[in-house]
Amino acid sequence: MPRIFDFGGREVERSITVAGLRALRQAGRRVAQVTAETADEAAAAEAAGVEMVVCRAANVARVREGSRRVFVTAALGFADAVTGDEVLRTAFSAITSGADAVITGRGFDTVRMLANERIPVMGHLGFVPRKSTWVGSIRAVGKTTAEAVELWDQFRRLEDAGAFAVECEIIPADLMAEIHRRTTLVTVSLGSGAEADVIFLFTSDICGESARLPRHARAWGNLAALHKQVRDARTDALSAFRGEVDGGSYPGKAETAAIAEEELEGFRAFLDSPKQ
Repeated sequence: MPRIFDFGGREVERSITVAGLRALRQAGRRVAQVTAETADEAAAAEAAGVEMVVCRAANVARVREGSRRVFVTAALGFADAVTGDEVLRTAFSAITSGADAVITGRGFDTVRMLANERIPVMGHLGFVPRKSTWVGSIRAVGKTTAEAVELWDQFRRLEDAGAFAVECEIIPADLMAEIHRRTTLVTVSLGSGAEADVIFLFTSDICGESARLPRHARAWGNLAALHKQVRDARTDALSAFRGEVDGGSYPGKAETAAIAEEELEGFRAFLDSPKQ
């Protein structure tokens, strides 16, 4: 496992580095990426052998409490950092807190600004949910020649802006394969087929927590059922507590402290004293 200094100046071990990601294609390897917003989720990802996680920039420190080894990419939210100064401040805060890279769906100038500071930047192309008004619906992007050409131009512009990687969301698999062979960017496939350097799914989908499973996802667990059991068990316990309060059976002798009878009689005598 490679040892590096992170952006906070700490000597650390990482499951993979930017250099390692760039070398994946030549080595004929792929790695996995999931979402993690808590220490527990990050710890589970590391224990499962997942190399990379994505989290909100504000949650980097929390995620690092769960794993010191996974490669963490911090998402810069559209509203969290708007101006150039805010974007840089948020990005530097994230990487000095333990992130290895940042991801942004902002324009190429924002990517260039971050890359000029030698911050590893991941772009986001294909279907970008928060920009879906431009494509009119939740759908694959690049299903026509014209749209594929436009998408390829965006890949090249992202390269020119200095990004090292790109999240490729819901791009037709055969088109993604053609782009993957030609781009120098590390490709991260979210619903864009297997021809990529990194395969990405949301932890909530993998674990069966999502109310609706996207077409590109697969569930290997059923945490939704377990969460329901927990909710039901919590309600049952609270209902039982309320019922016993109402019926007078709680608290009982086992749940209360006792006082010796002679001590209690002494207190009563004190209260009944004429001096009181």
